[in-house]
Amino acid sequence: MLSITKGQVIQTALPQPPKPGLSAEAFAPSNIALCKYWGKRNAELNLPVNASLSISLGDLGSRTQIQPADEDQVWLNGERLAPESSFSRKVISFIDLFRRGLQQPVRVDTQNTIPTSAGLASSASGFAALMLVLNNFYQLNLSTQQLSAFARMGSGSASRSLFNGFVEWHKGHRDDGMDSFAEPLSQTWPGFCIGLLKLCTTEKKVDSRAGMQRTLESAPLYQAWPTQAAQDLQTLKQAICRRDFTRLGETAEQNALSMHATMIASWPPLLYWQPESVAAMQRVWALRAQGTEIYLTMDAGPNLKLLFQEADRGAVMSVFPELQAVDIVAPFD
Repeated sequence: MLSITKGQVIQTALPQPPKPGLSAEAFAPSNIALCKYWGKRNAELNLPVNASLSISLGDLGSRTQIQPADEDQVWLNGERLAPESSFSRKVISFIDLFRRGLQQPVRVDTQNTIPTSAGLASSASGFAALMLVLNNFYQLNLSTQQLSAFARMGSGSASRSLFNGFVEWHKGHRDDGMDSFAEPLSQTWPGFCIGLLKLCTTEKKVDSRAGMQRTLESAPLYQAWPTQAAQDLQTLKQAICRRDFTRLGETAEQNALSMHATMIASWPPLLYWQPESVAAMQRVWALRAQGTEIYLTMDAGPNLKLLFQEADRGAVMSVFPELQAVDIVAPFD
């Protein structure tokens, strides 16, 4: 049986032709998963093996503009990219899904406030912002669930970057993936802090898409991952409801390290860590042993994200003076 394509899903959901406007602009925050998404049940539609849960990074993310042009142009952080570049091809291919043969070139300008392709979820915020501007530019009038489901087709984690605060991405069960979308949790958590420890900001040699596929195909440890992820998700949601920081931190850290363990057990081995990553982990564990409640999480890259509470900010910053603390924004009303 042939799998459903992105174009077919969008054509079904949007039977009317697009109606381009003059311009559009939107911002989307990056997000850090506390329960990771790793592995796809459908690579074409970016449908995940497991549900996941994240926290958004406030004003760190992507701002994107789109407007008509003489030819397709993709700009990133003030620089025009070559049409054959990987970034340009991904952006234009995504736009093609929605303009559906419309002969109108566009210029897309994206400004990232986080490093691109360095394991800091820039693709998530990038495709979420792009989806928002396409919705406005082509007057698609999509629902929030549709926006999330379509953003997921560009980058899985983009489904979560449409929202602030804690966000759950449902894995869904339908073949067309339209029940695989994210939505924000209602709970807020004053005093919850997250910090970015940027150890390496160069582009990854193995992107997340390729890394997921390698892990799924070759890592024996991966068989246990979906069950653990499902359990971790429920534990994290309970911890958020109860504001149980210890439970949340322990679960998020173990979830991240378990995900990386499946990568290391794949073949060829996939290790995103750098020596600086391991050294930073040791600093986290030493600080925790001294009584400061701090935990770490990591996406598919060498950089750490540290979880701590406002009361411990001083102790954390004394050990990690290079840390970029993030102001967490409450969910939208």
